[in-house]
Amino acid sequence: MTAPDQNDPAVRKGQEDRLRATWAPPMGLFLRWTDTNNNRVGNWYTATAFGFMLFAGLLALLIRAQLAVPDNDLVSASTFNQLFTLHGSMMMFLFAVPMFEAVSILILPQLLGARDLPFPRLSAFGYWSFLIGGVFVSGSIFFDAAPDGGWFMYPPLTTDPALSGLGADIWMLGLSFIEVSSIAAAVELIVGVLKCRPPGMRLNLMPLYAWYILVVAVMILFAFPPLIAGDILFEMERLLDWPFFDATRGGDPLLWQHLFWIFGHPEVYIVFLPSIAIFAMVVPTFARRHVVGYPWIVLAAVGTGFLSFGLWVHHMFATGLPNISLGFFSAASEAVAIPTAVQIFVFIATIWAGRVVWSTPMLYAAGSLAIFVIGGLTGVMVAVAPFDWQAHDTYFIVAHLHYVLIGGTVMPLFGGLYYYWPLVTGKKLSDRMGRTAFWMMFVGMNVTFLPMHWTGLMGMPRRVQTYQSSLGVDGLNLLSTVGAFLFAAGVAVLVADLFRSPWRPLARRNPWDAGTLEWTQKADSEDWGIRSVPLIESRYPIWDQPNFVRNIDEGRYFLPDAEEGRRESIITTVLDARPLQVIRLGGPSIKPMLAAVTLGGVFILTTYHLYWSALVSGVLALGVILWWLWTGTGEIPEKPEKPIGHGITVPLYASGPTAPGWWAMFITMTGDATAFASLIFGYFFFWTIHADFPPPPTPGLAGPGVFWPMMALGLILAGWALTILARETNARGGVGIARIALALGAAASIGGGLAALAGPWFSGLDPVLHVYPAIVWVLVIWVAAHAALSAIMQLYTLARSLFGRMDPVHDADVRNITVYQHFFALSAVITFPLIAFFPGVA
Repeated sequence: MTAPDQNDPAVRKGQEDRLRATWAPPMGLFLRWTDTNNNRVGNWYTATAFGFMLFAGLLALLIRAQLAVPDNDLVSASTFNQLFTLHGSMMMFLFAVPMFEAVSILILPQLLGARDLPFPRLSAFGYWSFLIGGVFVSGSIFFDAAPDGGWFMYPPLTTDPALSGLGADIWMLGLSFIEVSSIAAAVELIVGVLKCRPPGMRLNLMPLYAWYILVVAVMILFAFPPLIAGDILFEMERLLDWPFFDATRGGDPLLWQHLFWIFGHPEVYIVFLPSIAIFAMVVPTFARRHVVGYPWIVLAAVGTGFLSFGLWVHHMFATGLPNISLGFFSAASEAVAIPTAVQIFVFIATIWAGRVVWSTPMLYAAGSLAIFVIGGLTGVMVAVAPFDWQAHDTYFIVAHLHYVLIGGTVMPLFGGLYYYWPLVTGKKLSDRMGRTAFWMMFVGMNVTFLPMHWTGLMGMPRRVQTYQSSLGVDGLNLLSTVGAFLFAAGVAVLVADLFRSPWRPLARRNPWDAGTLEWTQKADSEDWGIRSVPLIESRYPIWDQPNFVRNIDEGRYFLPDAEEGRRESIITTVLDARPLQVIRLGGPSIKPMLAAVTLGGVFILTTYHLYWSALVSGVLALGVILWWLWTGTGEIPEKPEKPIGHGITVPLYASGPTAPGWWAMFITMTGDATAFASLIFGYFFFWTIHADFPPPPTPGLAGPGVFWPMMALGLILAGWALTILARETNARGGVGIARIALALGAAASIGGGLAALAGPWFSGLDPVLHVYPAIVWVLVIWVAAHAALSAIMQLYTLARSLFGRMDPVHDADVRNITVYQHFFALSAVITFPLIAFFPGVA
């Protein structure tokens, strides 16, 4: 039997009809909120993040209106505190990070030549979590209940409910829920970049955007969990009076600063690097040549991400740290300028060597770099400790921060909007309106924040409601306010341009004549995306590979048809992108939204101390997630393998390290381990700053002893070993033994969790008395909660086996939970000897 002729129009028409029928939602009027197609989810995500940015910008205008003249009473002091807290929190948590994730979810599948990212329902879950948490946090301002402790929420004032009110709980629990969304998106993006590249796209051929997104998503795994750990300690102090930041009972508020800024400074680069990634796509397109120094810019991106984790203490120079710490972190803060400069010089060299077309996106790129360089220069200044002591908490820091964030995040995203709008909508935005908006924003930004350098050096502190005329900053503040409204007018022009877009004619395909893969997308593309998954031989295949776009459209590459009527894409190897598997992707489903709603209920109801309702919501969330997993993952296909074209046949099912699900579990547990390491850091932090940690063994303060911690460790390791036994015996056909091992493993996990709690319980450790029993309780609760989750996973896998959804060949479930067990066992190995033996507390 011969293969169908792909040149035959009738054959191509039949293939496209089948694709159209199978990739479109089964009901024409299917409710949009069940959609999980990453193209549309990315659109919603982007629009929502953009809306939050506009709202946060309005709050900033109120701040500037209040500061326009001295002794102003436009808003009260309480309202002013809520305004600047919510403005900063929304810009960082509801715009900067979600926007980069949204844009990546939107364009990364096209950039990688994939039909979709590997977990489209996870992207939908992340979006609904972001939306619910964002509305909850931002809406608090309308009820005079917004947080008012700054976007950093420093204890001890914020941990006292009598001083900070409900706003601190809204900030903490609402944003913790949004962090779940960010980590979910990071998992999706990492697995997408590593495993969904088209055949031939080796790591050294990846588009620079994909490299940057990979670096940033990995940074999220190491930056966000410390903040989650800090959130746990913060809320336990607020809700239960456990004294992690109360110096009178052994705590220390500086621990919060460490945990927050371990997140907070990498956060700056988490939002900056994706903007540089947009430059990396825009500059070569309009320079009409390959980017100069590809290996150097990749190394610089990785180096920036790595160095960013060594800078957090430069936010704490004024806290009385030892001189050796000041010297180290000052040097590290200056060293990060080196890889940043490499990236900027790569772009300059590319422009210099090319034939530049000064388009609207290119104008935004150039202006953004100019603004960011100014912010980088003042960043080097505040990295010098003696200068930082003078400028700390003044408007000089406000100016530096906004030059970095507007030049490194906001303006590049606006440039990316003009660049990628034809890809998303098929319509071009107005060059005239785009250039007008740019110059209004460019001038307005500098008029706003350049004077703040002098305002700060003249002694005006940040976060003050008003000031006296005698300070001599009246004119500078008025000038800054005028600039802010000019910048806002520029944003308004851009928004008007977006609203006019639907009435414009369709642009031609690839209107910029770019060379990268995403521009193979048609303006009127179908739900199923790219016509066939291409073979990649160049970093700019549209420029370098003859007839590349035509071959894609005619189905001459891989997986050109959907003969089984399923959404499918190709999974490849991590290093050299060899085809490994055809993955079948989830379709429209209400489950991600229900999971987000019920899980969000846990956080929101806890905010109002409705603990029983929160518990019910948590049980419902667990049920929805299990339903989602049971019906949406681990499907046994109707045949073992499938030809994808060019004589290549690959499996329809994979498990272990070749499967995207295994990678997702490994990546998730890496983030979990980072949060756990942050709690261990807290334990040793208290030990290093207090000579009497742990305190003398008196009633309520005696350690948990040796017996119960060692019993817990033994049971948890037994559960770990039984899970490995189940994996190995199941693979060898011993299904019955594997089922017994899973049942016993679940029992051991439950026993280990109970034994973990028994130690501090029977020793009478009172977490309200002192920070030592509080941190011990947190560690054992962490392990016990993971033990409960371990038992749920083991019982779930047992049920999958009993109901015929797992067998010796199709064993992804047991292999995935084994990854969890490895991390869980490691946390037990660290926790129980620590609390039992160190430092001599048995």
